[in-house]
Amino acid sequence: MAIYKFRITFEDFDDVVREIDIKSNQTFEDLHKAIHRSTGYNAEKSSSFYVSTDNWLKGDEIAYLPSERKKDRVVLMENSKLSGFIEDPHQKFYYIYNFDRPYDFHVELVKIILDADPNIEYPFLAKSSGEAPKIMEQNSPQAVDPRGAAAAASEFDFLNEMNFVPEDTDELEAMGEMGINAEEREEDEESEEDEFGDEFSDSDNFEDDSHKDDY
Repeated sequence: MAIYKFRITFEDFDDVVREIDIKSNQTFEDLHKAIHRSTGYNAEKSSSFYVSTDNWLKGDEIAYLPSERKKDRVVLMENSKLSGFIEDPHQKFYYIYNFDRPYDFHVELVKIILDADPNIEYPFLAKSSGEAPKIMEQNSPQAVDPRGAAAAASEFDFLNEMNFVPEDTDELEAMGEMGINAEEREEDEESEEDEFGDEFSDSDNFEDDSHKDDY
C-alpha cells in the first residue's frame, strides 16, 4: 500500500506548515479531518479541495458539506479516494476551509512511500511547525483560539490581529486628521469663523464710536 506525504501550508501564513502521511486508498475526507486535527480547527465546516495546476489555478472541486446549490455539480470528499486524483508525482490541490470564514491552503504531494509502516496509524502527522492562526467566529467580537479557549474581547486583541505596535499611534492620529473626525473639525472651523466675526463686529463699533467723538 503506497503512502502519500502531503505538505500543507496556509496561503497567507508561510511559517505554518504541516506534513501528513496518508494511505493512497484513503479519502479526501480523511485528509481534511487530519489537517484539522493538526490545526485544532473544527473539521465540521463546509470546505473543498480543488485539483490544481502548478500555479495554483483551481480545477475540479471535491467538497465536504457542500451547499444545496453545489451538491449536484461536485464530488464528495467521503466518496473520493486520493489515488483517483493523483496525476503527477507532485500533484497540487488548492484547499479552502470553512466557506463562512475561509482560510486558503496549498496542499502538495511531496513524496510517495511505497510501503506503509505497520506501526503507524494513518493519516499520520509527520511534521508540524508554526501555530495555526486564531479564527474570528462569525457574529462574535471575540477572537476564538482554534483549540477552543476564548480570548478576551478587547481593543488590544483587535489591534494585535492587525499587527499593531505602539509606534503606530502617530499613524492613527494622522488618519484622524485626514478625515476620520471630519464633522468635529468642521464644527471647530465654524466656531473659529464665529469668533473672528465677533471680533470684526466689535472693531466696527469701536471705529464708529471714535468718529462720534471727533464730531
